[in-house]
Amino acid sequence: MKKINIVIADDEELFRKGIRFLLEREPNFNIIYEVENGKKLIDYISKTEEFPDIILMDLKMPEINGVEATKVIHKTHPDIKIIALTSFGSKSFITNMIDVGASSYLLKDTTPKMVIHTINEVSEKGFYYDEKVLTIIHENIISSSGKRIKSDLDKKLLSKREIDVLELICAQHTTTEIAEKLFISPRTVEGHRNNLLLKTQSKNVAGLVIYGIQKKLIEITPDFNL
Repeated sequence: MKKINIVIADDEELFRKGIRFLLEREPNFNIIYEVENGKKLIDYISKTEEFPDIILMDLKMPEINGVEATKVIHKTHPDIKIIALTSFGSKSFITNMIDVGASSYLLKDTTPKMVIHTINEVSEKGFYYDEKVLTIIHENIISSSGKRIKSDLDKKLLSKREIDVLELICAQHTTTEIAEKLFISPRTVEGHRNNLLLKTQSKNVAGLVIYGIQKKLIEITPDFNL
């Protein structure tokens, strides 16, 4: 079983120890580091030889906050997935974290089961957004009057196969599942995904989902959930 390497970044020691205790009970989770502020986190990432797969990121931390730390790490190490785990649930906080590349957003009053589920989903599929977050993405990142919408290439520049892959990514299918559905190899799926990232100017798979909403490949409905 491949373990998911996890770093916990939170300025509250009691919370860090508690979440660590919870996650270490999962056989596929490996907590490799915990840190109390964004500066130390960035320093660790710049020097370590064992990179995390996922960082659980608090937002309000001293020296460098979670939003700025996410921005820096996402630029230097785009393969590291960042899950916001915070007490702040306002639209502005959620929008800012998604803007800088967070793959998921959880509140600290969520259940342990949901935290574990989200980590597994992000590890396997690259993102996990619940209905509330997706609605905020739709309202504040995509449907706003223009400041938050990046210029992107026209949909006509995507090939039919790339659109097929994008639709399946948005439907939460894994690389293996997409390969099976389209009768292509997983490596070919990865190639299409990389092309999609370039053509849509997306930072990660989560960005592709936002693009999918923008191009109406995903419809936000009351029962929609990722």
